[in-house]
Amino acid sequence: MFCFRSNPLFLLLLPLILVISEAFASEGSHVHHRRPVRVPEPVDFDGGDVEVVWGATRRSVAETVPNSTFLLAEKRTYRRDPIDGFKHYTGGWNISQKHYWASVGFTAAPLFIIGGIWLILFGLSLLLICCCYCCCRKEPYGYSRMAYALSLILLILFTIAAIAGCVVLYIGQGKFHNSTTNTLDYVVNQANTTGEKLRDVSEYLSAAKRVGVDQVFLPSDVQTNINNIQSKIDSSATALGSKTQDNSKRIRHLLNSVRLALIIVAAVMLLLAFLGFVFSILGLRGLVYFLVIIGWILVAATFILSGIFVILHNAVADTCVAMDEWVQNPTAHTALDDILPCVDNATAQETLVRSKDVTFRLVSVVNTVITNISNVNIPPSVGPPLYFNQSGPLMPVLCNPFNSDLTNRHCVTGEVDFNNATQVWKSYICQVSSSGLCTTAGRVTPSIYNQMMAGVNVSYGLYNYGPFLVSLQDCSFARQTFNDIYNNHCPGLRRYSKWVYIGLTLVSSAVMLSLIFWVIYARERRHRVYTKQFDRDKAPY
Repeated sequence: MFCFRSNPLFLLLLPLILVISEAFASEGSHVHHRRPVRVPEPVDFDGGDVEVVWGATRRSVAETVPNSTFLLAEKRTYRRDPIDGFKHYTGGWNISQKHYWASVGFTAAPLFIIGGIWLILFGLSLLLICCCYCCCRKEPYGYSRMAYALSLILLILFTIAAIAGCVVLYIGQGKFHNSTTNTLDYVVNQANTTGEKLRDVSEYLSAAKRVGVDQVFLPSDVQTNINNIQSKIDSSATALGSKTQDNSKRIRHLLNSVRLALIIVAAVMLLLAFLGFVFSILGLRGLVYFLVIIGWILVAATFILSGIFVILHNAVADTCVAMDEWVQNPTAHTALDDILPCVDNATAQETLVRSKDVTFRLVSVVNTVITNISNVNIPPSVGPPLYFNQSGPLMPVLCNPFNSDLTNRHCVTGEVDFNNATQVWKSYICQVSSSGLCTTAGRVTPSIYNQMMAGVNVSYGLYNYGPFLVSLQDCSFARQTFNDIYNNHCPGLRRYSKWVYIGLTLVSSAVMLSLIFWVIYARERRHRVYTKQFDRDKAPY
């Protein structure tokens, strides 16, 4: 199992596909025996090398060339790698590669460096100012109207910029939260849909064990195979539902925490910018210096947080591009093949084979009864259940969608299929007496007809779930999911994660410059007040 360090898309989507494979590992349970009937035997897939294909799969082992790997998002991930001598990273999107994460992290280096430099230099500047104020204290003298007006104008502009940044941050975080929540809801819905379909397959298999036509049931070996695969499917569906619920709760808690943190950052920085501006205008130097110290730390933290969102934005964008390229290149060997265990998955293959096997056997049971009992004029001396006074036109057999080797088979003239069997066979039902014998022409009694319909419904259900099982095997399910995420969710994730880091960068930069001009304006204002007082004292009466 891999340790995922990716964005929320994969925290749920990849476990969804991983669990399907892992949970198939448990073995089966009890075997129920009923009266068997000889039906055509399919080929044995347990010991052979036959690859069963339902329609056209998108991948096979022969198509995968391990020595020729297709690099996902190669152009987008061409960045400097700080842990490889600052050479360009050329490995493409690969969340299990440390050099990929180092190159992504390096995109936020300017913001981290600015935050670090600000924290050190401004801290030293504050220390120097404090030392000068305490050790070299002297009365201020000199006043420049230009410096005073310019500092006031710039202070107003940077305060407005800080307010604008807070607005962008607040709006961006709301839209980003909605976008990530919608993506999570989609992935959870896909996981729940998969679990429901797995449980439906399990229920159809369970029903197949109970299907019997005129006391003819599936052979015991088929029922044993059903028990084994049913246990694996049930375990898979349970584990999938459990992991989906757990991951969903954790991710929702994370998203809510991130949203709350960003709201708090926007509110605190807005309040800081507003109070700093007001206190500077009013000349409350003590409060201004107190806010300067608080703002010094908050600005550094906000720059770091902005850098983190730059990393998140680039990781999300890389992942979106990688998903799209993976969908567009179904036969290429990529980094995703090491994470998604759905290429030639043996357990999904076994489930597919067993579902086709059961479908073939059920149809064979129904056709065996039609051919050997219903369509045969059995003498009365044989008695029930083989004899029930059947007579009239011969009843058509059910079209079996598979040959004995489980390859696809086309219906021939005279056969009925799953869609019209119910209506066609109704005309062959006879009326029965209290003893269960036909009193009118017909080839099946109402009871046998209902048993046949049960077999048809179960066979048809398993047959319809074949494409779903194939999609788990050849990754087409994951590809469709990734394609939907890329088209419907990636644009919002990329756009609004960009809004967040732009808002954070704007806020931190504006407040950083505001802090500097709080100090400058407070100094110029103090000099202005002292100069005016000094001029009044010198003026003659």
